[in-house]
Parts: sequence; C-alpha cells; structure tokens
Amino acid sequence: DDFPAKQTVADVAQAAHFLAYVVIANRRYTDLFEWGQRSVPLSLAAEIQHRLLPGAFTCEAGQFTLAAWLQPAGEIGGDTFDFSLDRDALHLSMTDAMGHTMDAALLATVLVGGLRNARRRGVELAEQARLANDALAEQAGESQFVTGLLVRIDLLRATAEIVNAGHPPPLRIRAGEVDQLDLEADPPFGVRLGRAYRVQSLPLQVGDRLIFVTDGMLERDAALMNIGAILTASIDMHPREAVQDLTRAVLKASGGQLRDDATALCLDWHGGPPRDRDASSGANR
Repeated sequence: DDFPAKQTVADVAQAAHFLAYVVIANRRYTDLFEWGQRSVPLSLAAEIQHRLLPGAFTCEAGQFTLAAWLQPAGEIGGDTFDFSLDRDALHLSMTDAMGHTMDAALLATVLVGGLRNARRRGVELAEQARLANDALAEQAGESQFVTGLLVRIDLLRATAEIVNAGHPPPLRIRAGEVDQLDLEADPPFGVRLGRAYRVQSLPLQVGDRLIFVTDGMLERDAALMNIGAILTASIDMHPREAVQDLTRAVLKASGGQLRDDATALCLDWHGGPPRDRDASSGANR
C-alpha cells in the first residue's frame, strides 16, 4: 500500500536519468565526483592506477550486462580492469601488477596501454596478448610481471575467447551452481619477450554469470570467506550490486583494512541476437 504511484516512479527515473547526464557531462571538469567516490586517501601509485580504469564501471546491452568495481587498499596500485564494446564483440581485461609500490602502477600503465593499443589495431586476441607482453617485457625489470585475463566475446557466436596469463581463473554460475573454470595458465605478462599465449574457447549459455576477480578477493583475509556462498546468495542481484556485495564481504573479512586491492567484474550473459538493451528508461527509451 505504501508503494508510490506508477507516475511517481516514472518521474523519479527520468530525474535520475537527467542527473546521470549532468554527472557524466561535468565530471571531467571537477574533482567533486571523484572525491565522493573515495573511501580512503589514495597514494600516488593508486592515483595513477585509477586513471587506467574505464570511464564507466557498468555496461548494459541487449545480450549482456556487466559491472566491475575496484576497492583500493590505499597504498597499492596494481589492479586494473577494462572493457570495450564493438559491433560484434565485447573485449574485457583484468590485470594485477606485482608489488605494492609505484613500480606496480607503472607496470599496470604499460600493460593496459599495450592492451588498448593492440586492441585498437584490430588484431586477434593472441596477437593482442603478444604485443602487450612484448611492450611490458621491454620495460619491466627482473622479477617484475603482471598477471591477467584477456577476453574477447563473439556476440554472434556466443563464445568467449580467453587468454590466461597466470591469473586466477574466472568463476561461473550456471543453473545455480558456482564452478571455477578449468583454464590452462600461461606465464604472466612481461616475463619473457616474444612469448606466445594460448587462446582458450568458452561457449556461453543463456543465464550464465561469469565473475572475474584479482587475488585480493581470494587471498589473505579474503581466504576466510566462502566466496561460492556469497555469489550464490547474490545470484538475483544486478551485476553492479553483486560486485558491491562481494566487495563488502571482503572488507568485512579484513576488518575494513585491505592489505591488497580487491577487484571484481561480473558479466551476465542474456544471449540472443544483437539488439538494444531492455530497459524501462535510459538512452534507448
């Protein structure tokens, strides 16, 4: 009985949509929105790291919905995620540079720049990985490297191609069951110049949810969590809420003091032919 009238809900949704445009249009000219998003002061390394992230953390399309979140540890600058949507493909990456200093931020900068440059050349996934690895290997010192997952989803074939460079494999929720994908791991990026990387294929089914994480979601205090139970409990949440829910669990397990960045990306596969997103309000309304 207390639920607002339909027209009231529509008015609030439209107002929120207009406000979102204001934020998007103005955030490049002010630090106010950046301040509002921060929960801890960032080191210079973490500041550099945040400049590597995409302009939006959520993407909704007809065939998929994705959302990601990076919870910084304040003094660490190693984790990144990225995505780009083409006409027939969705590109994703998640990386974790070794170290907890400025070196990690610089390694991440070189690798993300290399991955974006290779992707924008239009080369295949294996070649993207090779070019980015070589760019990093030329700059990295001894024992410096970056783990990562590089993904290309063919929207027409409903198939994901994945390169695993020494990174924790993704988790998949299918029919209510959480499983870790059985992916072969190649060495991390930057270990050896000229290294070739294997591309592994993963067919997608309607209803699949893929969760990509860095080791900050799995190790140290986070190792005490039952991540499978957390993901199962959040199965009906929007991906944006699911990654936030997982992040809150990690923060709780660590007593609010993370010792490593904790990053998660959630992808829901809706399937079907390429089409506009299904939304009651927004850009396609």
